[in-house]
Amino acid sequence: MTVSALTLQLLTAEDPAGLLPAREQMALSLGWHIVLACFGVAFPAMIFVVHRRGIVRDDPVALELAKRWSKVSAVLFAIGAVSGTVLSFEMGLLWPGLMGPFGDVLGLPFAFEGLSFFVEAIFLGIYLYGWGRMPPRRHLLMLVPMAAAGVVGTFCVISVNAWMNAPAGFTMVDGEVTNVDPWAAMFNDLVFMQFLHMWVAAFMVVGFAVSGVYAVGMLRGRRDPHHRLGFIVPFVFATVAALTQPFIGHLLGGNLGDRQPAKLAAFELAETTESPSPLRLGGVLVDGEVKWAIDIPVLGSLIAQNSFTEPVQGLDTIPEEDHPPVNLTHWAFQTMIGIGTLLAGAVVLFWFMRWRGRDLLERRWFLRFAAVSGPLAVVALEAGWIATEVGRQPWVVYGVLRTTEAAGSNSGLWWLLGATVVVYAGMTTGAVVVLRSMARRWRAGESDLPSPYGPEPREEVAR
Repeated sequence: MTVSALTLQLLTAEDPAGLLPAREQMALSLGWHIVLACFGVAFPAMIFVVHRRGIVRDDPVALELAKRWSKVSAVLFAIGAVSGTVLSFEMGLLWPGLMGPFGDVLGLPFAFEGLSFFVEAIFLGIYLYGWGRMPPRRHLLMLVPMAAAGVVGTFCVISVNAWMNAPAGFTMVDGEVTNVDPWAAMFNDLVFMQFLHMWVAAFMVVGFAVSGVYAVGMLRGRRDPHHRLGFIVPFVFATVAALTQPFIGHLLGGNLGDRQPAKLAAFELAETTESPSPLRLGGVLVDGEVKWAIDIPVLGSLIAQNSFTEPVQGLDTIPEEDHPPVNLTHWAFQTMIGIGTLLAGAVVLFWFMRWRGRDLLERRWFLRFAAVSGPLAVVALEAGWIATEVGRQPWVVYGVLRTTEAAGSNSGLWWLLGATVVVYAGMTTGAVVVLRSMARRWRAGESDLPSPYGPEPREEVAR
């Protein structure tokens, strides 16, 4: 349902007028919002760790980190609220063929997601304004429902996507949706593993992104305890996530050949069925022929099928109208795997060298890598979603509803896409300006960050 101008190959003369702008807008909106959603899931846990450290160890550096991170979280939450609201309207506006027949099936997780959003907003507000106004431990506990609400909301959204890959909770009778069971739809066969994959990915993105910010500071000569703690805490979260994610991804991919054989064939660039199947690194499919790929014998069967002989079903055995955009799916999947492997290797190296008594935070080459690890994690996240969503094409609800049937016929959606681009560009610019302003004022020694245009504090006026 998502992606991109590269999916023009899917369009035919019979496609509805709103299909391409709908794809483009969902690609923009989801690809932009998912990064902010990661901060809503993972950042409260990191703030909890440094806040608790500050209370238990009477550590002012940790408490100051918690206060600063909470203000950054508030900025990102505010922007995410706008982009999330846009998405809620887009589902019905862009995909009437999906939300019309299946609205009763999908309504429950969307309702719970809305409730989770309000709970998160309420406790974020309490936490922000609770500094110096609440007992320390009670103030700390305000992060717990905030973090839980972020996790629950993410689970609800992921359940909808998992349902698109493994439809459940309804039956089709004469083309009509009947026997609706929203609980069965929400807790479909894929939801727990797909949620776990996304949940861990959120900690990778936020962990590497936040630690990368402090790596940049250390590259500029700021080697104080504030920067070291600001690096280590999120880097520990990122380490655990980077090392567990390959196992979760492997479990999630189990039986993919039975559920969505065309997607697995695209992942593996398997034009024909080979027994055993090789692992193909790189390569593209040109006129039905795989070119410029590096084949590693047997490994494709071992990874995809947990077998030394079981083949990956080839695309030539699947009707051509059910093929996804193969090259885009293949390269997105390999980008995700490649970056994930690189980041996992980097954290292993860091902790191994630390165990041997060598601190890589004193090495500029490692700090440079840490600085780019955040953007790399974001690229891996986006590539994973492209692989999942494009690989499901041409289905929006796998085996039930094609994407062309879900899209509307309103050609005016191009204007809506243009307006969305303007809004998102404005929000991105605003976020960068605000966060950079906050960082400058923190470096200048300001702590509470009063509004730059508000009245001066009373003591300043009196003085």
